[in-house]
Amino acid sequence: MALKGGRAHRAPDSHEQGSMTLGTAQSQNTSVVETTARDIKLRERVRRTLAIEAKGLAALSAAIEADLGDAVEGAIGFIERARGRVIVTGMGKSGHIGRKLAATFASTGTPALFLHAAEASHGDLGMVTPDDVLLAISWSGETSELGDIVHYAGRFAVPLLAITSNAESSLGRAADVALVLPRVEEACPNGLAPTTSTLMQLAIGDALAVALLERRGFSASDFRVFHPGGKLGARLLKVSDLMHQDAQMPLARLGTPMSEVLIEITGKRFGCCGVVDDAGALIGIVTDGDLRRHMSGELLVTPVEKVMTSSPFVVDPRELASAALGQMNRRPVPITVVFAVAEGKPVGILHIHDIVRAGVL
Repeated sequence: MALKGGRAHRAPDSHEQGSMTLGTAQSQNTSVVETTARDIKLRERVRRTLAIEAKGLAALSAAIEADLGDAVEGAIGFIERARGRVIVTGMGKSGHIGRKLAATFASTGTPALFLHAAEASHGDLGMVTPDDVLLAISWSGETSELGDIVHYAGRFAVPLLAITSNAESSLGRAADVALVLPRVEEACPNGLAPTTSTLMQLAIGDALAVALLERRGFSASDFRVFHPGGKLGARLLKVSDLMHQDAQMPLARLGTPMSEVLIEITGKRFGCCGVVDDAGALIGIVTDGDLRRHMSGELLVTPVEKVMTSSPFVVDPRELASAALGQMNRRPVPITVVFAVAEGKPVGILHIHDIVRAGVL
């Protein structure tokens, strides 16, 4: 018997303690079962959303084999012939999709910008010229805010392309080319929130951008011009962007004694020295491995060609640094430094540390 606050409290006996433990365990098990059930139901809902949206993309792909394919070709033709930009416009969720598509066009070689449909009626239509192409996005095709843009396009003969699900809508009828998307089920259980529909708008816009990219032969080098920053920009760096050039390269001519070669290796701090002939062509390299293999009392007076490794591995200065890194790692014995050679002559030297610092990895 224990006293607390003037009242007696009896400690539970062993039978009561066992009952309490059992009850707690049952409660915990019930909670685990309920949590698991909720998780399973949640995952089912997620899978349902993905399945519905996948059906939408499948329907879109099938539509390309019919009339939508002709419309896509027509839209691409208008954009290719335009001397100006693609002006993408839309409202609400379609507007958000439009912003992304304008950015995708611009970054893949098709000059583009996004025009807010509501702001267009308050002066921003001044951004649009007859040299441009308008791309208006509206699932219903009856977005009231697009009215002034549609009227402007007709008045000033600006080509109008439409992404909509209703060919007979105001937008669909006014467009020079209407990309009519198949009507499909929204992933939203209430059928209200744009989900499958916006995914399809995004997909057809991306398809236009990529088709134009390929038609124009837009290369990785071109892509890097518009993506100089971040991880993507680093991945597109070339060997020539990172290599050390001219006096920074450790080089020695045929006949140079190893005493001078060691000074060159120590001074340039790449752990190696390239060997060139009288014409300046790279014919060999001296590495720390070569030094170990030829270590003797005569090393310092030995001509460099007696120590060097002939026909060293080299890279093209025009190739991507990431590709050069892969080749360096795939050598029978991975190497950390490589010469860049053009027309047989060394034009630079690249160390793996240069690649790491640039964020290529």
